[in-house]
Amino acid sequence: MNEQNNSAPSIAIVGRPNVGKSSLFNAFLKRRVAIVHSQSGVTRDRIAAVCEFRNKKFQLFDTGGLSLYEGESTSKEEWAGEIKKQVEVAIESAKKIIFVVEAGNLTPLDIDIASKLRVSGKEIFLAINKSDNDAAISKSAIFAKLGFEKVFHVSCVHNAGISDLAASVTSDFPVWKEDSLPPLKIAVVGRPNVGKSSLVNSFLREERVIVSHLPGTTRDAIECRKRIEIGGETIDVAFVDTAGLRQKRKADTAVEFFSIERTEKAIKASDVLILVLEGFIDGASAQDRKIANLARESGRGVIIAVNKWDLCKGISRHECTARIRATLPFLNYAPIVMTSSKNGDGINALFSALLELRSTLAFKPPTPIVNRVLEEAFNVCPPPSSGRSSFKIYYATYLGGVPPQFLLFCNNSTLCPTHYLKYLENCLRKKFVFAGYPLSFQLRAKKKNR
Repeated sequence: MNEQNNSAPSIAIVGRPNVGKSSLFNAFLKRRVAIVHSQSGVTRDRIAAVCEFRNKKFQLFDTGGLSLYEGESTSKEEWAGEIKKQVEVAIESAKKIIFVVEAGNLTPLDIDIASKLRVSGKEIFLAINKSDNDAAISKSAIFAKLGFEKVFHVSCVHNAGISDLAASVTSDFPVWKEDSLPPLKIAVVGRPNVGKSSLVNSFLREERVIVSHLPGTTRDAIECRKRIEIGGETIDVAFVDTAGLRQKRKADTAVEFFSIERTEKAIKASDVLILVLEGFIDGASAQDRKIANLARESGRGVIIAVNKWDLCKGISRHECTARIRATLPFLNYAPIVMTSSKNGDGINALFSALLELRSTLAFKPPTPIVNRVLEEAFNVCPPPSSGRSSFKIYYATYLGGVPPQFLLFCNNSTLCPTHYLKYLENCLRKKFVFAGYPLSFQLRAKKKNR
């Protein structure tokens, strides 16, 4: 598995906590991607998104608030050091940096961060946020001591000054030429603390998202793009590490509630889901089953990753697979891969499964063979009759899409029970490989030609 860097330049947004970095991130994208909340420390990972401005595309990174430099070193949060590490990686990898401060409020931490940024050698753009009126702007002369030449007064709340900042920071970026294929969007989902972030880092072979034993460390749906060679084919992938899913009514804070909403949206926007479980002898838990059902209802392709396999003792792969199939029977079409983020076991197998699901989307079964399979299925097991009538299919064709859909022209759609459609699905699966995807049927009543 070879990796290549994306050619799009990148911009990192940095600053101390609660100055409006995530609000600026959302203002650039013109949509809400990062969670915005008055509580400081909401953003912990590097949140990335592809942004477009005047036909120029670039990677935009929102980073956690820097609170562990000399100016403020009393934070007791376990992940504060990890936040600092993520910010420093963003600064190192970014071509340009937007340093966000709060109008009229220059703190020792701002001065400390500014000194760190100056030695980075990167081009710095100072964004004085919350410049909502002339009074606020007039107080911004205090930021002259920071020594940055490119200074912009912005207000994320009123969307003021954003275009001027974007135009300046992207002035030398090339006009983007569209790729022939969009990236394969892969959402990594599961309950809290099953190792989703560790698995994403194993994919990318870098510490892209923060890993902690504390549940709830990941709050945003964090997109990580990379160009990867799989099976001799180079494709762009976008991994989305999501917050651990709990029931909304059990969400402890507003931040957690919005985290769950972002995860649900990430599922709907993805092409493939990787459902991460822990390999216990009892199989999937009740919460695992609820998340798995959400994955099934989304219609997306699903791969089940049994993570932390290196810790599983006293159970074979066969036994673990059987337990998962027994507790998640409605995902019997999803391949199961045993993985270990700690030692990298199973990562290549997981990529092979992803490649197989990707090929499923391009597969189109021949219409004559589809009709032959359904005819044989009817002959082996006819549908149950209701009075004088029974369900009949006159013709079938494959429509494709996500999930893969078949159109069945029939006499009366109400005569077909749900279990019989499941039988037809199993017959089609025996003939054609639809790895990882549920099958959907559209029934259309049509009078038989005489």
